[in-house]
Amino acid sequence: MIRPHLILICVLPFLSMAQDYSKEIEAYRQKKALDFSKNSFGPLRAENVSYLAYYAPDENYKVQAKVEILENEVSFRMPTYDGTSNEYIRYALLHFELNGQPHTLTAYQSVSLFQNPAYITHLFLPFLDETNANETYAGGRYIDLDSKNISNNTIQIDFNTSYNPYCAYSSGYRCPQPPQENTLQTRILAGEKSYLGPKNDRIVDTEKASTFSDREKEIILNGNATDILHVYLVTDEEENTVLKTPSQDIKPNDPLLKVLASRMLKTVQDPKTKGVGIAAPQVGINKNAIWVQRFDKANQPFEFFINPKIIWRSALTRKGAEGCLSIPDRKEDVLRNYAIRLQYWTEDGKVKEENIEGFTAVILQHEVDHLYGILYPDRLVEQEGKEYLPLNEKLNFSVPKGSLMP
Repeated sequence: MIRPHLILICVLPFLSMAQDYSKEIEAYRQKKALDFSKNSFGPLRAENVSYLAYYAPDENYKVQAKVEILENEVSFRMPTYDGTSNEYIRYALLHFELNGQPHTLTAYQSVSLFQNPAYITHLFLPFLDETNANETYAGGRYIDLDSKNISNNTIQIDFNTSYNPYCAYSSGYRCPQPPQENTLQTRILAGEKSYLGPKNDRIVDTEKASTFSDREKEIILNGNATDILHVYLVTDEEENTVLKTPSQDIKPNDPLLKVLASRMLKTVQDPKTKGVGIAAPQVGINKNAIWVQRFDKANQPFEFFINPKIIWRSALTRKGAEGCLSIPDRKEDVLRNYAIRLQYWTEDGKVKEENIEGFTAVILQHEVDHLYGILYPDRLVEQEGKEYLPLNEKLNFSVPKGSLMP
């Protein structure tokens, strides 16, 4: 006969462990809320932190996964919810059992973050499941892992630590879309739930802009303000690396910015490289600065944009031929959003927004893509296999005969 007090003695350690785990998860969530409330430039306002919602901690959603390292993977661009994309590499397949069924997720490494020693072991685990758009954010959730925690070809995945992309709280963020291969055919009743509070517009932190690096200063100062610059080409390995590297915001009062702007304009208007737009990475400068010809204005002037971001894109798209100064002897049809909302900085550091449509919007999308390391052939790959509803019978676009075409 088993005595009741012996059952109690056996159960107590398990209860204690469960309580300790719950406290650990709750502490993790409280720290996240505190960090949000202290960051005035973050995705969530302090007064809205109370809207954060979670499932109760459940150790059944803490699983051990078998790690299958992937070799010789080629980088790809993972689309983001703002219409751009980030470069990733598939790092490993994670095989595990959950809710009585076998599942597999892919862990990724960010190509840009991998260059930072602080993130060299960081693994990104985005996923979709059957709770999306109901109990949880429609765009999926994320988990952060560390390759240092792989032991004996296994790693722990704790879905209680899954969290929402910043896009769930605020506009203006570049949140990766979980690839279809990371769709779980089950309900993950753990981690963060849908955010039901007011959605914010991202506040631009103008103090985080940087200055030119020594290498960039050397490029800018290797001639006077009226000299053209060398245009970087994808056919050169080192130059292609620069073209593929995401750029940084630049301080608008940096004295070398005017010199760069002058030389970029001379370059894009040079008869040998004449174009309708140019981005700083195309001349070896990984800073957010572009020139664009405004075909939507009288006399079609060129305008210089500092730290431009596209914060809205229309669902309506148009297809048109595009070429690129950095990709010689190539021209192809690319789908672009017909209208956009552009955010940029003025010379005195003020943030402005403007709605732009038509051909000028296409040029801006092409040049802003350069700032994220995106070239138009990347867009062609992204658009492969996607279905679009033609509106030929409903809309009829035209331009005056003799107009300059892209």
